[in-house]
Amino acid sequence: MLGIVFTSLVEMLEEKVSPEFADDVLNEANLVNDGAYTAVGYYPFSELEKILAVLVEKTDKSLDELLYDYGVYLFNVLVSNHAEMMANRSSVLDVLVSLDDDIHVQVRKLYPDADLPSFSVLNKTNESILLEYHSLHDLYALAEGLIDGAALHFGEHAKHIVTATDKPHTYHIEVTLRAA
Repeated sequence: MLGIVFTSLVEMLEEKVSPEFADDVLNEANLVNDGAYTAVGYYPFSELEKILAVLVEKTDKSLDELLYDYGVYLFNVLVSNHAEMMANRSSVLDVLVSLDDDIHVQVRKLYPDADLPSFSVLNKTNESILLEYHSLHDLYALAEGLIDGAALHFGEHAKHIVTATDKPHTYHIEVTLRAA
């Protein structure tokens, strides 16, 4: 998993709670590298799972709530660090329709070993999109947060519905723009 996922999570904990809280979480997670991450490194997904397990315990929030909140935060980090990926996009739907064919292609150029989910567009209108999301890590709640982060970035309001499919690790995500 990309290091920016880890470094951004630690930054979020430091900003939203405190640096001491972030340190406590990393210590309690009993991580292989003691939480010393770099944005350009690669780390096992199991390390993220350990951190999230400690956060569930310490915050009494569900895993999905934590992943969602982190997704909203992470979108802003990604836009700040890679603004060029938002060039010529004016809507959350523009971002979603170009995930696999453009944005993830650009990410793979920067990070060839990135373990990215796949997003296939099943249907799109001017006000909605239906995506098929596939990831062995089942981080659809993180994807929901990223979607809402994108909507906020563009000053839009989006409603999304996630539905599990019959295929393992595969979900349909329907995103509809709604009036403010």
